[in-house]
Amino acid sequence: MVHKFLCFALMLLGSQAFAQNLPKPSPAQLAWQQLETTAFLHFTVNTYTDKEWGDGTESPSIFNPVKFDANQWVSALKAGGFKMCIITAKHHDGFCLWPSKYTDHSVKNSPWKNGQGDIVKEVADACRAQGLKFGFYLSPWDQHEKTYGTNQYNDFYKNQLRELLSNYGVVHEVWFDGARGPNAKDMQYDFKGFWSLVKELQPQAVCFSDAGPGVRWVGNESGNAGETCWSTISTTGMAPGVADSKYLNTGDEKGTEWIPAETDVSIRPGWFYHPKEDDKVRSPQNLVNLYYQSVGRNSLLLLNVPPNREGLLCPQDVAAIAEFRNILNETFKTNLAKSGKNKKLVDNKLSTWINAPEKAVIEINLPKAVAFDRFMVQENIAEGQRIAEAQLEYWDGSSWKLIKNFTTVGYKRLLRFEVVTASKLRLTVLRALAPAQIAEVGVYKASMKE
Repeated sequence: MVHKFLCFALMLLGSQAFAQNLPKPSPAQLAWQQLETTAFLHFTVNTYTDKEWGDGTESPSIFNPVKFDANQWVSALKAGGFKMCIITAKHHDGFCLWPSKYTDHSVKNSPWKNGQGDIVKEVADACRAQGLKFGFYLSPWDQHEKTYGTNQYNDFYKNQLRELLSNYGVVHEVWFDGARGPNAKDMQYDFKGFWSLVKELQPQAVCFSDAGPGVRWVGNESGNAGETCWSTISTTGMAPGVADSKYLNTGDEKGTEWIPAETDVSIRPGWFYHPKEDDKVRSPQNLVNLYYQSVGRNSLLLLNVPPNREGLLCPQDVAAIAEFRNILNETFKTNLAKSGKNKKLVDNKLSTWINAPEKAVIEINLPKAVAFDRFMVQENIAEGQRIAEAQLEYWDGSSWKLIKNFTTVGYKRLLRFEVVTASKLRLTVLRALAPAQIAEVGVYKASMKE
């Protein structure tokens, strides 16, 4: 008996020691993940040329959003439940939506507000006024700037980055898009220098690039995180900002760095506004599906809603995101597991949790036999991501029946299945990197509008 107890104690100590070495999120990464849904705002000269990628030869004179209203943008996004706006301060064409003193290719030479306007400022101010977080996208590839392709360009880029980090209040995310065309000049970006500048001036901000360091790309623009999605990868041996594509979508169970996935997708076929796409806006149901495939798979949904040529979000886009949020609110307003005995699992706090080592079974009792078709589980990711495999079952009155086997959980896992009527379920941790810390569970019946 003593021998068995000693073996168990040694195993427990070993798993606890391993848990200490698991990658964990920074406070900024933890706060970022809990935003769940954020919004992209793609807006530049491309909005007027009907292109997706400009080439840097566009005249600033074409940029004139005569009805521009940042408050309309932010108000609509807030109603859609989005917690942060990210504006394309500079896309690949090099045109700047703020009056940068380092180039003439900007709003200061446009007819909009007689060259006295600043899109970035108005968006940042509107976010602050309405309680949303603010971020910006600054394309490293610049087809207008003549120093691009030389070492001097890195200094030019840092100067513009410093302007945006210094003059627009608190910034919560900075997007470093690694895209560039096949004919682009060879350019070695000083990504480490860029990231250091962000850390110096806006330490609470997360930096996005293909491989972090704060947030990684999910590997596609269709709105799908992997069914298995680890928040960890390893960047050792990779060039800064460049990830091994095989790990973007799924992450790496053996990864040594906490770099969670961001799932970016547009509400329209293109990223910029095109009149011909006015009848191709995603339906609210399609957006809800994207939520399950991103947030529900341990990622974050970054949805692009592009302003039109007048400088407004289109009515059909606004209506779609509003109904998207209404459907989610209706589905998740009543957690049928709330009456259970373990209050730590239903208190909406990731910081309260129960320990669940491998083979642990968590029974969830409902007040009576009810119909449900959605299940949610969350880990206390402040202490790392641990669950590798699990299963959900329900009691049919005489035996346990399988609902679903699944893999990673992380911040949030959402399961969808055919309607089941039962009074109790059980969640079993089949495999974990260390004793799991189950923070929240939820049992729901989906909105009829889904």
